Amino acid sequence: MGFINPSLYIFALLATKAVLTLVVEQVVVVVVVVVVVVVVVVVVVVVVVVVVEVVVEVAVVLLVRKAIVVVVIEVLVVVVVVVVVVVVVVVVVVVVIVVVAVVVVFVVIIVVVGVVGVVVVEVVVVVVAKVVVVIVVVVVVVVVVVVVVVVVVVVVVVEIEVVVEVAVVVAVVEVVIEVAVVVAVVVVIVVDSSSIVVVVVVGVVVVVVVVVVVVVVVVVVVVVKVVIVIINSSN
Repeated sequence: MGFINPSLYIFALLATKAVLTLVVEQVVVVVVVVVVVVVVVVVVVVVVVVVVEVVVEVAVVLLVRKAIVVVVIEVLVVVVVVVVVVVVVVVVVVVVIVVVAVVVVFVVIIVVVGVVGVVVVEVVVVVVAKVVVVIVVVVVVVVVVVVVVVVVVVVVVVEIEVVVEVAVVVAVVEVVIEVAVVVAVVVVIVVDSSSIVVVVVVGVVVVVVVVVVVVVVVVVVVVVKVVIVIINSSN
């Protein structure tokens, strides 16, 4: 029986550890992203529900402009449904990408042996993780901001009775998309130059900022709604 070089065992252990570390890190990133997306969905739904409840309560108490209140409620319900559907689709896509990435990892490990295999695995997994993070950030920012814009436009048009041109709404949406692209570029830069911890922290911070903005905007909308209803009822 021939002598087996112990360095082979060391190399095998190091390679296995490297691959497992990569897989665990990317899974952690994806899990954090999915959790953050779910939190955003919950916050948006809760905030919209609160807005609807306030609108209904004020309308019932003051008994004014019932038809307009119904229109507002219908629009808000449609917005909520669209948000939920979009986010569910995003989460499903993320999960599918993760599963495919894991399968690719094991296939590459089986097919390609040695240092080359480890390098290829690292490249594939890291690239997939970066793409997932960027896609999720862009979609979340766009969806949440568009929802806020729609709600604000509805309130402005229906309650304040101000005519908003379609071109203005389109311009606002374009600005939102541009901002989302800028955020995505920043995320790519951070991901390319930072550790997994920094990536997770940046993702969480971005979502927290978005949630705070949504909450503030919705609070302002609710206050405006209540004030307008009260003023209209006193006339």
